[in-house]
Amino acid sequence: MNEINWKAVDLNLLVVFSALMDTRSVSLAANKLFVGQSAMSHSLARLRELLNDPLFERQGHKMIPTAKANQLYPMITQVLQTISGDILKVDTFEANEFTGTFKIGMTDYAELLFAADIFDAIHQLAPNAQLCFTTVDKANYQDRFDSEPLDLVIGSMKPEQKEFQYQTLYREKHVCMWDGMRHQFKAPISLADYISLPHALVSPDGALKTGVDKELKALGVNRAVSVASKHFLTIRHLMKKRDLICVVPELMAQLDLFSEKLVHSEPPINVGEFDIQLIWQTRNKENKRYQWLKELLIQTIEKSVIAYRTEG
Repeated sequence: MNEINWKAVDLNLLVVFSALMDTRSVSLAANKLFVGQSAMSHSLARLRELLNDPLFERQGHKMIPTAKANQLYPMITQVLQTISGDILKVDTFEANEFTGTFKIGMTDYAELLFAADIFDAIHQLAPNAQLCFTTVDKANYQDRFDSEPLDLVIGSMKPEQKEFQYQTLYREKHVCMWDGMRHQFKAPISLADYISLPHALVSPDGALKTGVDKELKALGVNRAVSVASKHFLTIRHLMKKRDLICVVPELMAQLDLFSEKLVHSEPPINVGEFDIQLIWQTRNKENKRYQWLKELLIQTIEKSVIAYRTEG
C-alpha cells in the first residue's frame, strides 16, 4: 500500500469537492467559492489525480458524481464539519454550561485562607463544575502543572522561566502569635518576651532555622525552636494551651480559626514581607477558560484580603 504524501495534500480540495457535490457544476461551484472557473477546473483535476477516480462526469449541463464520489461525500462532509465546528471554532467559555473540573494548586497558607471563598465564587457562576485543590510548594509547583495537570497556582512563588507568567495579588507581612490566656505580653511584643518562649515554626522545607535566627544573632540573642511543621493548622493546634510562640503571616493570624484566645502582634525584629502570586502557563494565556478562571480568582482573592484586613 502506497503511503500518501500528506504535505502535498491541500485541504481546500475537500471544500472544492463539497461545492461540486452541492452544485453539480464547475461554474456554479466556482461562483460559490469566489474563484475563477479555470481555478475550479484545475482543482478538480488535482482531486481526480489524488483520489484516482474521475469523481464527476459531464452529462449535458451537469456534473454527475461517480460511485466513489457518492461514497466519499458523507465522510468528507463530516471532516469539514469537524474542522469548522471543532478545530477552527471561536474559543469561547460559558461558565454556567461548564461541566468539567477546575484544578487549582495552592500552598498550605493560600488554601487555608482562600479555598472557601474560591469555591463559593466558582459554584455561583459555574454550578455544574467540579473543583479540585492540590497542595503545592516552591519545590514542586512547576512539575505539578503538567502532572496533575493544574489550571493555575496560588502561592508565594515567582517563576522566572518563560514557560510561566504571574500576577502579584497582594503583599503579606508577618506577626507573632501566642496563647493570650497563658501569657499576657503587651503588644507590640518586646524582644525579651519574644525570646522567652520556645518557638514553633511553619517550615515548608522542614528547616529549623530561618532568617529570623540571623536577625536575632545580629542582636546578640538566640531563640529556642521547639517544633516545626509544614502545615499552618498543625501549628495553630500546637499554639493553644502551650508555652509556644510563632511567627505567621498576618492574614493567617486574623482567620476565625485562629481567634480562640490566640493573640498576635508585630514582631520585635524585621521578619520581612512576601508577595502572593497567581501563576499560569504561558501556553494557555489565550485560552478563554483559563482567562475566565484567572480573572475570577483575582477578584475573589482581592475581596477576601480586604475583608480579612478590615475585620482584623
